[in-house]
Amino acid sequence: MIRSGTTYWLTASLVTLVCSLASDADAAPVAAGADEAAIRAQSRDWEKAFSAGDAKAVAALYAEDALLLPPGAPGARGRAAILAFFIKDIAQSKAAGVVLVVNPKTDVGVSGDIGWESGTYTATVKGAVVESGKFLSVSRKKNGKWLYLRDTWNADAAPPAAAQATAAPSAPEAPPAAKK
Repeated sequence: MIRSGTTYWLTASLVTLVCSLASDADAAPVAAGADEAAIRAQSRDWEKAFSAGDAKAVAALYAEDALLLPPGAPGARGRAAILAFFIKDIAQSKAAGVVLVVNPKTDVGVSGDIGWESGTYTATVKGAVVESGKFLSVSRKKNGKWLYLRDTWNADAAPPAAAQATAAPSAPEAPPAAKK
C-alpha cells in the first residue's frame, strides 16, 4: 500500500511538471511573438519620426548607452550624440527631398531581453530611388520597452570613387634661354 501511494504521488508530480512545462512552452512563443512584433513596431516608429523630421523622437528610441554606426561617419555613442547626429542627418535629408522607406518585411529574433532586426530600405527623391540598402539593429528590453542598443546600415551600391584629377598634366616648362 505504501508503494502504490508513493507511485500515485510520483505520477501526480510528473503530470503536474509536464503540464507546467507545456504551458511554459506555449507561453514562450506567444511572448517571443509579442516581442518580435514590438521590435518591428520600433522600426516603424523610427521611420515615422525620421520622416516627420523629429530627431528627438528618433533619438528616444535608443538606449542611453547605445552605439549608432552610420556609414561614412564616426560612430555616435550615447543618446545625446545620437540626437546630434540625427538633427544634422534629418536636416540634410529634408533639404535634399529624401523620402526614406523601411521595408516592413524584416527578419527578427529574440533571446531573453536582447533582440535583433535586419531588413532593407530605400531612399527616394521625387520618386526616383537614390539609394537602397540594408540595416541591422540590436535592441534591449528594459522596463518592458525595447530600445536600440546597436544600429547600423549601409547602401547596396559601392561608395562613389574619389574624384580623380581630370586636368591633363601640364607640360614641363622650357628651359630659360641662355644669355649671350
